[in-house]
Amino acid sequence: MPRRHNGATSTPTAEEGPTTMPKLLLLEAMGNTGEYVIDAARDLDVEVVVVTHPDVYEEWYSPTLKHKIEEAGKLVFVDLSDSEGALRRLAELARAEDVNGVVACWEFLTPLVAQLAAALGLPGNDPTRALSCRNKRIMARAFTEQGIPAPLTLAARTLEEAYQLVDTAGLAYPVVVKPSEQSGSWGVSVVGSDEELATAFATARSHLFQMPHGIPLDAHVIVQEYVGGTEFSIETVVVGGVATPLPPYDKFTTEGAARAEFGHTVPAELDEASVRTLQQAAVAAAHALGITNGIAHTELKLLPDGTTRIIELGARLPGDHIVALMRQARGIDEARIYVQIALGEEPSLAPTADTAAGIRFLTPPRGGVLRSVSGIGDSDAVARSRLTVQPGGHVRAPGDNDSRVGYVILHAGTAAEVNTAAAQVLADVRIEVA
Repeated sequence: MPRRHNGATSTPTAEEGPTTMPKLLLLEAMGNTGEYVIDAARDLDVEVVVVTHPDVYEEWYSPTLKHKIEEAGKLVFVDLSDSEGALRRLAELARAEDVNGVVACWEFLTPLVAQLAAALGLPGNDPTRALSCRNKRIMARAFTEQGIPAPLTLAARTLEEAYQLVDTAGLAYPVVVKPSEQSGSWGVSVVGSDEELATAFATARSHLFQMPHGIPLDAHVIVQEYVGGTEFSIETVVVGGVATPLPPYDKFTTEGAARAEFGHTVPAELDEASVRTLQQAAVAAAHALGITNGIAHTELKLLPDGTTRIIELGARLPGDHIVALMRQARGIDEARIYVQIALGEEPSLAPTADTAAGIRFLTPPRGGVLRSVSGIGDSDAVARSRLTVQPGGHVRAPGDNDSRVGYVILHAGTAAEVNTAAAQVLADVRIEVA
């Protein structure tokens, strides 16, 4: 089969002999980026070796994802809860399979990817700083050392220590409380008093193992300065240490004590100066955390005075189907780019479209049993809608990303048109819970 490099197909000559398909080792395809990466690899004529746990595969992989894996490569089970043992086993596997690149679609495994790539001599991020892209306590320290503007961040193992640190730092309420190593807005609270801090602290410390793999997590709880302003996200593509920021996009979150993401719009409605400010901040953050070959997903705020604060950065593709939004709105395929960088190839970052796309998540008014979802309508802007929980299924109370029951993807000529259509969709939707 011909091999493609950067989208171009090359056929070996008789003198060169037959070529084999390059192989990509994918640590955990679970999550909405897994399918995008497998699709991109298949389009590039790359075989994929997916690594996961047997129970995760059976319980969490959709039939569609399982089918894609069967078509694009193979499946291998490795215990990922023991990072040192996993590194040894994966290095053996990668050498036996003659792997050409390593990626992850599960945020908790990005430090392992950096270590594995370094051990194999493959493109990857700085393994000595990889944990700073996953652990918010270590990340905050790195930002301070590198002069990256970020909220004042404290880390405590006990509530009493948290009170003492807040008092010593002169940190005023409201403050943000979050686990050091969770994701998906899980355990994130904005609190306004000592009493609320106690409740939020207990919540943030209530899960010290990542599910569903059982990876042990840092027991420190983050207490962080609350920063106002408007929140955005941005991806930075880094190849051989050279960083190129993509267009920033809107990140919409709920109000109140618990903050969860309910939507995104690509690109954000911003003037050129604000776009440059956000992009420069994201590039600086990526360099500070050792992103040298890959994609960095950065969440940051733009303050009224025009300055920025980096909230956090992940050495990964964005979730929430943003890969699909960026491809639809700008013609930039982030999953393809991620695969190409891992294989040591030079990706094309040139946009081929100039429109806008957005996603809005459907969340129930309370926890219980989902009875029905209605009213999405047939707006011209609605490109796709899907229920992720079927009627009769149990739903969580609003508060984090796990409470979602579905989503709507919209596409229009401008971000303003997407946002207007999205507001109407959310106003019309009815979610009934028993």
